[in-house]
Amino acid sequence: MEFSGQYLTYEEYRLLGGTLGITPFNLLEFEARRQIDIRTLNRLKNVSSEKIPQEVKLCILKLIEAIDNYASSIKSATENGNIASENTDGYSVTYVKSAQIKEIVNSRSTELNDIIDTYLLNVIYNGEHIVYLGVE
Repeated sequence: MEFSGQYLTYEEYRLLGGTLGITPFNLLEFEARRQIDIRTLNRLKNVSSEKIPQEVKLCILKLIEAIDNYASSIKSATENGNIASENTDGYSVTYVKSAQIKEIVNSRSTELNDIIDTYLLNVIYNGEHIVYLGVE
């Protein structure tokens, strides 16, 4: 599968210290790019990789790290049949509650938005703030 229109290439990612393999990187870069496209109303969608501002590339790097961490959190919270803890003394089992998963998802959304705001809030491309939504 070919991934085109990337804001951060795999080579750039590796130069910035990224450690993921190419397939996980491509999948996470796509998801990170979608997050940016949503917040920027696709203002960067047809921009060539060479013209993508450095702040966007660094934002993608941080988003990839955050998305990967949340995927690991959800995986560890739900593996072993949703068992959160087990006590063999009097034998009891505690299961992961859906509220815990919802909390992880909400935390993810907040963190991703915070990363985008931190890196892109004052970035101007073609004379326009890329995250400007018409209100100051």
